[in-house]
Amino acid sequence: MVASLAAVRVLVVEDDPEVRGVVVTALRAVGFAVDQAADWSQADVNMSVNDYDCLVLDRILPEGDSAGQLRRRREAGLGVPALMLTALDDVTDRVAGFEAGADDYVVKPFVAAELVLRVRALCRRRGTTLPPVMRAGDVEVDTARREVRRDGVLLTLTPKEFSVLEMLLVRRPAVVTRADLFEHCWDEQADPTSNVVDVVVGQLRRKLGDPPVITTVRGTGYRVDLAGR
Repeated sequence: MVASLAAVRVLVVEDDPEVRGVVVTALRAVGFAVDQAADWSQADVNMSVNDYDCLVLDRILPEGDSAGQLRRRREAGLGVPALMLTALDDVTDRVAGFEAGADDYVVKPFVAAELVLRVRALCRRRGTTLPPVMRAGDVEVDTARREVRRDGVLLTLTPKEFSVLEMLLVRRPAVVTRADLFEHCWDEQADPTSNVVDVVVGQLRRKLGDPPVITTVRGTGYRVDLAGR
């Protein structure tokens, strides 16, 4: 059984909108928060304001070969695992990518499911690996299969609801602020001034049912509270 991870944030740097869309959609479908950039200039802006668990890079971008771009950033201290996507499948091209600092290399066309597995593997190097199953009272979260049961009954959660519950369980019994939940479970598409965190927590509470699993700490955030149950 494959170990799962705490909330994951990925940056996809790809100038082809169609390919970028496929990658972003596949990663978001498994609950990753995903930001995107079409070139290195935008990627640098993203990396200056967000911490990422993995970079997915097109080999050839408007600024040129990403191997050279990645090498310079590695020399400057960039430590985030990087996966390169490329149509260049010659051995010498792959070697050049690895020598520049890439951690993995996927040749186009690629299978989205395999790409997700490779990104997940790279994220383990940087993120917190979770146990296959987490429990709090009668709530059981299978982090590998991304399934949630309460009192043995399988619940249907959205990827975002699962990510929020997972993070609350990882931090239990501490309070998780709304800002932390937003930063780790949402990407740049979400409006930080909206009430999206409260909405998802409300949906999650309804699906988990009674007795309540998630407690609101007024003015701060949320925590999982099943003490004594």
